[in-house]
Amino acid sequence: MKKTIILVLLILCCAGSAFCGEFEDALKAAEQGNADAQLNIGNRYYIGQGVPQDYKKAVYWYTKVAEQGNADMQGILGMMYYNGFDVPQDYKKAVYWYTKAAEQGYAFAQYFLGRMYKRGQGVPQDYKKAVYWYTKAAEQGDASAQYGLGFMYNYGQGVPQDYKQAVYWYTKAAEQGDASAQYGLGFMYNYGQGVPQDYKQAVYWHTKAAEQGDDMAQCFLGVMYHRGEGVPQNYKKAVKWYTKATKQGYAFAQYGLGVMYNYGQGVPQDYKQAIYWYTKAAEQGDASAQYSLGVMYDNGYGVPQNYRLGYIWSSLAAAQGDKHAIKNRDILVKKLTPQQLGEAQELAAKLQEKIDSSK
Repeated sequence: MKKTIILVLLILCCAGSAFCGEFEDALKAAEQGNADAQLNIGNRYYIGQGVPQDYKKAVYWYTKVAEQGNADMQGILGMMYYNGFDVPQDYKKAVYWYTKAAEQGYAFAQYFLGRMYKRGQGVPQDYKKAVYWYTKAAEQGDASAQYGLGFMYNYGQGVPQDYKQAVYWYTKAAEQGDASAQYGLGFMYNYGQGVPQDYKQAVYWHTKAAEQGDDMAQCFLGVMYHRGEGVPQNYKKAVKWYTKATKQGYAFAQYGLGVMYNYGQGVPQDYKQAIYWYTKAAEQGDASAQYSLGVMYDNGYGVPQNYRLGYIWSSLAAAQGDKHAIKNRDILVKKLTPQQLGEAQELAAKLQEKIDSSK
């Protein structure tokens, strides 16, 4: 995969190269500073064309090209150092080369530079600089940057929170097919943030993202079919989309699928399957799933009745502020002996540590 990405970029970078010739002629020209020849030699070493494959020599010559101001190659080197493609991963070098390319107006590099400032990779985290570079790339039509800029406006990172600006940039990216932006736009329509609330539009954009494999959109679409928001209520379609998201490990979808099996909605009622999916979500820290799992153990649905496990899961959900879980936990306290309660509290603490460490 990485080889394919690099090769495609190199082909694009080489598209305007005028240098052709035998290796010795190209090497001589490269040593004299001919950028096209340097690129030619770098590519030969990278793919092993007429010479033994040698990534170090390839990077050496690519660097020579980049040092002459080739923005495409500067961007490629930035990507190679960022991902550790055929060079040791080095965020500072990635920032260096992305900056060189970004300052020449290369949108690809501007976007990635913005992302590195947002994440604090190779540079101190700086949301304002992230916004600056996202904006530069977004204004050139880069969909990833448009989504990134929309996200910054949505959450007020580096700029005052502005839902209308978030919607503006999400829309720009969504219309280019960016799945994350499509999900974000669907979210804005669902909650009426920056736009009038419109469940049908929410379903439209969530569907676009879900069909591209976005797990959050798949889960959200499952919720909308489950509740009948923006679409006729359809439990089977809810199960379909929940299931797709569970395959990617999305906790809330696991909980949602557990609910469907618990109540026999869109699938035959199956408490064991409900327990299975509640457990998957609960182990990721989902409070609703933890509460539901506590209820199942308390009542012996799909499992042997076990007040201790009922207490453990209810207490974990209660610690996250779930009001139903708080009530259930307090009821279960009365069903346990002091010794059982002490053991349950100890096990709950250990389980919480395990959940926290896995995040």
